Amino acid sequence: MFHFFSIIFNFLIFLYKTINCVRIFFLNIIFAIVFFIIILFCFNFFYFSPLKFKGALLVDLSGRIVNKPPVNNSFFKMNKYFFKSHKNQLRENSLFDIVNLIRQAKCDDNITGMILSLENIVEADQTSLQYIGKTLQEFRSVGKPIYSMAGNYTQTQYLLASYSNKIYLSLYGKVDIQGMSINNFYYKTLLDKLKIDTHVFHVGRYKSAVEPFIRNNMSQFSYEDNKRWLDKIWENYLDIVSKNRNLTKKQLFPDVKEILNIFQFVGGSDSQFALRNKWVDEIISGSLFEKKMIEEFGWNKNIQSFNHVSIYDYKNKKCIEEKNKIAIIILNGFITDGTSNLLNSTNASIICQQIRDSRLNPNVKAVVIRVNSPGGSLQASEKIRSELVATRFSGKPVVISMGGIAASGGYWVSTASDYIIADSNTLTGSIGIFGIINTFNRLLDNIGVHVDGVSTSSLAGITSTKLLPNEYLEMVKINVENGYRSFIELVAKSRNKTLLEVDKVAQGHVWVGEDALKNGLVDQLGDFEDAINKSVELANLKNFQLKWYTIEMNFIDSLLMRINKYVCFFIQENFQYFVYRFFLNGNVYM
Repeated sequence: MFHFFSIIFNFLIFLYKTINCVRIFFLNIIFAIVFFIIILFCFNFFYFSPLKFKGALLVDLSGRIVNKPPVNNSFFKMNKYFFKSHKNQLRENSLFDIVNLIRQAKCDDNITGMILSLENIVEADQTSLQYIGKTLQEFRSVGKPIYSMAGNYTQTQYLLASYSNKIYLSLYGKVDIQGMSINNFYYKTLLDKLKIDTHVFHVGRYKSAVEPFIRNNMSQFSYEDNKRWLDKIWENYLDIVSKNRNLTKKQLFPDVKEILNIFQFVGGSDSQFALRNKWVDEIISGSLFEKKMIEEFGWNKNIQSFNHVSIYDYKNKKCIEEKNKIAIIILNGFITDGTSNLLNSTNASIICQQIRDSRLNPNVKAVVIRVNSPGGSLQASEKIRSELVATRFSGKPVVISMGGIAASGGYWVSTASDYIIADSNTLTGSIGIFGIINTFNRLLDNIGVHVDGVSTSSLAGITSTKLLPNEYLEMVKINVENGYRSFIELVAKSRNKTLLEVDKVAQGHVWVGEDALKNGLVDQLGDFEDAINKSVELANLKNFQLKWYTIEMNFIDSLLMRINKYVCFFIQENFQYFVYRFFLNGNVYM
């Protein structure tokens, strides 16, 4: 009996110690989180820009340039302050933050010039780069010089660098201008080998999103469509850079044989090739470049370098509070319903709530929607469009500002506006509908797994593990055709065109902004600033302030989102897109 009670006693002691350890563990986690929040708050409150002297604005951007609202950079400021670097961080930079800070620096007497350090930019669309380029031209227009220095320039980075007064390159550096291309993965053979059946329903011969599932290569229709808009974007790139560098397009990018001849002439040196082609102004070491900058901006013994402030440390001035507001709502990424959480996506429920809030807010006089989306769920797109229609009916003008892409579902949403402004490089249109259903019954049969059961009708119990009834497949086909018909009807009504006129420019065609203007799909070519000006005009405003709508998140959600971005950054987005469509069977997409 004593032995029995001894066992019980020891077990209770063990249980108590285990529970106590778990309690202490979670209390420590809670303490660490609270402590971190306090440190973050204090740092953000007491951290001031180190600019107390005349010097250069160092635009040392790292990571991606995205169409998202201005953000608080406390996390990155802390990291830079304690670890003296931010260049390797996979961060997101708000396009609108960058533009605002450069414009502020233009009028700041303490900022006497600018240095572009662009090597750590990993992603940015051409539309965003041109918008930043516009502000760089404004900066130069007041007599402030811009210098660019890098070990290497990618094609993306070089577009921004071309706005500089002088471009410097290191001795063994390279300017990687090679042209543009589109490459997709195609899975038909893989699906056949796995015995996975793909049922595709689509309207629009140029709607190429379904091709990876049913082909092993690009169709002739897709090739022609992609080639057309890709050539135009490349021509626009050459136009901008050649103008910035005072070169002809032929000088900037000769034919391939001429490139080879020049490369042989300079003995295979990438830097000498860039210098001979006048892509750069001087080949220079980092130490000599710093010496030049010290001569230009002066020496600062505190930072042991020339006088400068990083764009991440340069503070935005607060705007004067105005009663009249223009709501800025950003629709960025794949349009999803309330249950999806893809990395680069827009949750329709959140966007609808933001639009509703702007409609009910008496101080909001107009709404600008920044659309940078390739499309997504038809149902989610329609939710957003319906909210915009209600906003227009309330008497508040709605203006669409298109970013790098505003296609398919992104264009569906845009039909509810009073006015559409696209950039010359915006990809828009893609007016078409598709649905994909994958079934795995043959795959399961092949590995010895079988599915059987009883149902009251052929439409009951439909799953991807069984053969789909013909009636169901026909219903999906009719549903997709109805979606396309609804799409062109919306476009026809909003653009004052006949169904036949819309159908000619629809069929899944992708158009660059200038072609979209010719085809009557947009009202004007311009940038975000032009959209703001148009909304001011339509709302008849004199004084106003921008009201940015952001996704509100608590601390834990924000931290998890950052971790998710770090983990997902290396995953190809087209793979994520494939998996999303592959398993969400029966949905209709745009």
